Amino acid sequence: MGSETEETGQILRKRRMTLALAESCTGGGLGEMITSVPGSSDFFLGGAIVYSNSAKESVLGVRRSTLERYGAVSAEAASEMAEGARRIFGADIAVAITGIAGPGGATEGKPVGLVYTAVSFRGCTDTREHRFAGDRAGIRRMSAESALLHMRSALDN
Repeated sequence: MGSETEETGQILRKRRMTLALAESCTGGGLGEMITSVPGSSDFFLGGAIVYSNSAKESVLGVRRSTLERYGAVSAEAASEMAEGARRIFGADIAVAITGIAGPGGATEGKPVGLVYTAVSFRGCTDTREHRFAGDRAGIRRMSAESALLHMRSALDN
């Protein structure tokens, strides 16, 4: 995934675009991937690790009604997280991740491994649902990698 991260950074740098992140279940894992690339300060503005519902609401502006109706692990929450990160950092593109890494936290209809990624770019927000199997560390890693690939596909279109 290192070369994918480097290539994505090169695209952002070449296009003079900026990036912001909003992470929940990955706890900064995507930010770590991004900042491991030398020169990432050319395009990476920052990120917010918003683990609790109150942080999603107060930091990123996720609506309480969204959290109550759909839950923190939902396409709707991921979308509002990405839009909030893009807005507060003033970035050209923002990526958000929210999910259930386990081993606890699952509910009926929302199993361990359910993750949503969202990319806010060019006035649109695209959200994807993922279902990963594995342990907590593996789910977190796959979530960050999938979010990076989601961003890359948005940049390629």
